[in-house]
Amino acid sequence: MKTLPMLCLLAAAASAAEPQDIQLPEPELAPLANLAWTLPPKYATLDGDRLVVDIPAGAYPASAVARAELPSALFAGAKGFSMEVEAEGSALAKPTKSYLGLKFQMRWTESATGRREWPNCRNKIGDFPATVLRNDAVFGDAHPDSIELQLGLQETSGRVVFDLSTLRGAPTQGTFRRINADFVIRYPDGDSARRRGVMLPQRDPTEEDFETLAAWGVTLVRYQMTRNWHGVGDNRDLDEFGAWLDGKLDCLEKVVIPCARKHGIKVVVDMHVVPGGRDAAREPAMFREKVYADAFVDAWRRIAARFKGNADAIYGYDLVNEPVQIGRAPFDWWTLQRLAAEAVREIDPDAPIVFETHSWDSPEAFADLSPLRMDNVVYQVHCYKPGEFTHQGVHGPVGAVWPDPSKGWDRDYIRKRLAPVREFEKRHGAKIYVGEFSAIAWAKGADEYIRDCIAVFEEFGWDWTYHAFREWNGWSVEHEGPDSKHMVPSEDNPRKRALLDGFRGAVLSEKPEPAAPHPRKEPTP
Repeated sequence: MKTLPMLCLLAAAASAAEPQDIQLPEPELAPLANLAWTLPPKYATLDGDRLVVDIPAGAYPASAVARAELPSALFAGAKGFSMEVEAEGSALAKPTKSYLGLKFQMRWTESATGRREWPNCRNKIGDFPATVLRNDAVFGDAHPDSIELQLGLQETSGRVVFDLSTLRGAPTQGTFRRINADFVIRYPDGDSARRRGVMLPQRDPTEEDFETLAAWGVTLVRYQMTRNWHGVGDNRDLDEFGAWLDGKLDCLEKVVIPCARKHGIKVVVDMHVVPGGRDAAREPAMFREKVYADAFVDAWRRIAARFKGNADAIYGYDLVNEPVQIGRAPFDWWTLQRLAAEAVREIDPDAPIVFETHSWDSPEAFADLSPLRMDNVVYQVHCYKPGEFTHQGVHGPVGAVWPDPSKGWDRDYIRKRLAPVREFEKRHGAKIYVGEFSAIAWAKGADEYIRDCIAVFEEFGWDWTYHAFREWNGWSVEHEGPDSKHMVPSEDNPRKRALLDGFRGAVLSEKPEPAAPHPRKEPTP
């Protein structure tokens, strides 16, 4: 790989000129009064400005959610809406799923795209004193026609009292400002081969795994350093986290890199869980607690020092998997990744960086993404659109099919959902990598969905890794079954054939389009 001259010095100088906080100023919130509330049939009362939701423990899990429509004039032309209300709670039980429980939620459907959103406040369990709850919603490219405000409890039990006299809100221009709008990313000369592959299993991979992948034609793997992905409050003991991380790095050094190198496969080093873990709202603790923010940057400093000199095997350092930030935070997702990237580059000037955006690394989030003012950064996106198809039976009911003309679900739908990523790519000359995409095994038409996704990625010239190889059977192309409880091994099936065709480059686009170039410019003296 050719070194970009003065790369670290340029990055450091540019970073010094960047705003240190990409978050927009707090909006001025105004009282929201005279909303027409619809109460659930049980467990909720409205007494003046006091909305009381009280679900007895014996009724667990039960739901009681009050609803009110927000006047459209409040958010017309805005890019988002922020709200707050004071509430206190007692004996809130752990909900049946992490995204349920306490609700201070806005819900809408974008009529132009069919995209549904339901941003909520940070979840709480047990008792909490009078606290200001916050909800910062950001709209997509298509504006919602209406927004329903929801307050209450869902699939849990306990008591919460909302003081509606404190309910305030205001339209916003989003949460994050755009910077580096004119920056064009440079990439070094060297390996320009297309890379196609899979995410490795959560367990330590083996040489046999790599032999199978090589036989399939895989040229890229994403090594996920992860455990208990759905855990809440895990990874907070930094000594224990460090020991665990060292073990994953030992496997990377002794197994993954040697096996990958042997078979001509490159490795994405993915920090799938981070120091401090995530809270009940799935937000990393490091966004709000400095001790974990510092530990995150230090972890990448240690990784860079240990693996410097492996550029022939390492595709890039994937800084944080699927960042989720709920409202403003002291250490935001963008700045923390910038600091980690700079720490890596101080040690290894040639290290490729893989950067993920907020909102679960969704395509929509690329609409307001600012690139780092740093070269040789690959921008990753995850593609699970539409979620009601790809995750049926995991989140939501089973029955959606692909393609579905009645819903506009076809290959062109995937192109449209990835349009913000494509625009970012063209605007900044960015190299795009699809780190995750999939459809659950029992979804009708899952093979066609996989084929359509790969065709679009190939059309755009993007590298990609399928989720996932020998992980959970529901995503496995080596298993078949009608649901999660009846999966059986499968040597051959339509999903596997679609994926193997993709590895061979045999999945073609129906609308060929040249990939966006990755411009190179001479470094500033």
